Amino acid sequence: MRTMWRRACGLTVAPLVMASAVACGGGSDQAAGGTTLRVIVNITPNLTEKYWNDLFAGYEKAHPGVTVKLELTGTISADAKLRQDLAAGDPPDIAQQIVPTAETASLFADLSDEAWTAKTPLADQYAVDGKRYVVGVGEQIQSLVFYDKAAFEKAGLDATKIRTMDEFTAAMGKLKGSGYKPLQTAGQWVTGSQFSMMADAGVLTENPKWTAQRTAGKASFADSGYVDYLKQYKGWIDKGYLEKSALGVTYADGQTAFLNGKSAMYIMGSYFVPAADAAKKSDNIGVFSMPTDGAYPSGQFGNISNPYVVVNKSPHKAEAIDFVKWATTNPKAIKSQLASDGNLRSGFSYPMSSLGTSVQKILDKTPSVIVKSGANQPIAGYSDELNKQIQSLYTGASPKDVADGLDKWWNSQG
Repeated sequence: MRTMWRRACGLTVAPLVMASAVACGGGSDQAAGGTTLRVIVNITPNLTEKYWNDLFAGYEKAHPGVTVKLELTGTISADAKLRQDLAAGDPPDIAQQIVPTAETASLFADLSDEAWTAKTPLADQYAVDGKRYVVGVGEQIQSLVFYDKAAFEKAGLDATKIRTMDEFTAAMGKLKGSGYKPLQTAGQWVTGSQFSMMADAGVLTENPKWTAQRTAGKASFADSGYVDYLKQYKGWIDKGYLEKSALGVTYADGQTAFLNGKSAMYIMGSYFVPAADAAKKSDNIGVFSMPTDGAYPSGQFGNISNPYVVVNKSPHKAEAIDFVKWATTNPKAIKSQLASDGNLRSGFSYPMSSLGTSVQKILDKTPSVIVKSGANQPIAGYSDELNKQIQSLYTGASPKDVADGLDKWWNSQG
């Protein structure tokens, strides 16, 4: 694991530093005469160490005597980092990118009595047994199709006319005929996630309680609308709309291929927008809500963004709660975090590209944001199993094989 003082004292921080390492100048983890808050943060190409340092400097300035210390996850998840620290008897105060479940809720402070939490995004959807343990800055939506405007013009396509899955498939045929790779995908986690972004929009809009019913044994993949989406997806592979070599492509390379005009469409979440902005390609890209076999526009498969939890064993619980309140309710902090990762929140705007504005309009029109949490939280390991099963379509598995495989796996988890 890696830790880092917010102030790096002008030195390059080594990639691995023991949690007990002292601060610059030989201090300790406890700020002299004050409080040190240790925060597990998520590091991504958009959310860098420098970004978090600059953001949290605003809190330190408003709270003399408080020092914020970053705990970096490195190559492991925030959840794994927290468990390591707890096992070592060295609990941090706050963690990001962790969503409590009924099994893990006891690890976190119950924030239900904090009135301000009710106004944070998706607060009720992420409650566990009616109690709030996690609060977020904004939300992401993910049932989106980004498209290359030049490719659509060449193929004679109007994005506003693509509302059903058959129309979506027909558009791929026209794009392929115009010399484009119709739809960009990749290996790693991308394959299964894109399928979720597509199929969940349709199935869970029609039946928001489907996942809870699957857990209760009252529904199955084999007898659900997921089969129709599996058939569509397999058809795209068979027709060459999705390349079989895609499983060897990384997430980053797939994104770059789309940005460079190598492919015409890309199913991805709203967090793609900053990448398009950074590449100065936003004006060349359009976006529409994922077509479905049901109502259109459908609900948007989405999630809470920049979630924070307070660790129950924090030695500074009151101060940690105050910090989380600032991170999720302070207007300047909110706008900064929204803009950094292309996230959204009702009532808050920030300078957006034309593409970001288009995504915001989709959110404004969506009938619901579909969240897999609480009773509708899939069992642990589902996303990895789904990814494996969807990738098997590239190597000869049938839609029936995948649906049966998902049911068999789910049933085996007890």
